[in-house]
Amino acid sequence: MKLSRRALLALATATVAVAGVPAFAQDKGTIGIAMPTKSSARWISDGDSMVKQFEAAGYAADLQYAEDDIPNQLAQIENMITKGVKVLVIAAIDGTTLSNALANAQASGIKVIAYDRLIRDSGDVDYYATFDNFKVGVQQAESLVKGLKERFADVKPWNVELFGGSPDDNNAFFFYDGAMSVLQPMIDSGDIVIPSGQTGMDVVGTLRWDGAVAQARMDNLLSANYGDKALHGALSPYDGLSIGILSSLKGVGYGSGDMKMPIVTGQDCEVPSIKSIIAGEQYSSIFKDTRNLAGVTVKMVDAILSGGEPEINDTKTYNNGVKVVPSYLLEPQPVDATNYEQVLITDSAYYTADQLK
Repeated sequence: MKLSRRALLALATATVAVAGVPAFAQDKGTIGIAMPTKSSARWISDGDSMVKQFEAAGYAADLQYAEDDIPNQLAQIENMITKGVKVLVIAAIDGTTLSNALANAQASGIKVIAYDRLIRDSGDVDYYATFDNFKVGVQQAESLVKGLKERFADVKPWNVELFGGSPDDNNAFFFYDGAMSVLQPMIDSGDIVIPSGQTGMDVVGTLRWDGAVAQARMDNLLSANYGDKALHGALSPYDGLSIGILSSLKGVGYGSGDMKMPIVTGQDCEVPSIKSIIAGEQYSSIFKDTRNLAGVTVKMVDAILSGGEPEINDTKTYNNGVKVVPSYLLEPQPVDATNYEQVLITDSAYYTADQLK
């Protein structure tokens, strides 16, 4: 039988479409991905990386952002369960509010992976994929001390204020505890002073990681405690808070004239903060390559759905109040003005040089 040119073209097109089915990620089922918010560039990057890698592995991805609204995230998760996703990957807004939804997931045979943020108070969390969050805090404090020694070598004691992350995010406590493992001995020895006296996550925590809240708190700390003294450093656990803290500092003259900019730490290497580091304002951040975290999560899902055991490297650290959740921890990396180009552009290609101009 002789086919027309049009028929041959149609057949060729159909053949390509069939051969390309795995690229459209329809053959292995759908993975539900619940992310907290698009207000942070970090979570957008996480979501994009997971969708790309899940699709490359042959899955469809149902990615939902809840915009830091807890009932919205619960509704999104319940909807994913109803639609029959194969696995749930959840970065929780509040890690203590999901117990009923996760019980429903388990009743439906859906495994649950806590992504970056530990889900608490539930026995229905199967695995946890994250970075070494205690180490993140250690690195932030070590960077703070390094900066203090560089910029304020002729000053002792150093006046420092502490900022914590959101108290409903379990990671915030690991960041704080890691940092205090470095700073508390220096506070005890008198090398570091906290003029406000404000310590402990119950006091220094910043709900929802809100930069505006951090900025307002720094305004209050400066007006109440620094009339006759200078601030030398601020422990900030996240770039979004750091930018708010820096706005407060610049608002009263730090970074101009003879008022040296205090050492301000951060985390996530968001573009505004890297530009701030380049400009000599924010001192440091912590790089967590979310593409690698997405990759670990995809491998976990593949192992679960093929009847295997996901690779884990921690079975002791993350007790969620009901069980110790088997975890895979990735390594964070400190970034400052001396190495941002090497780490973020040359080695990882996480950013291009143009993105940081």
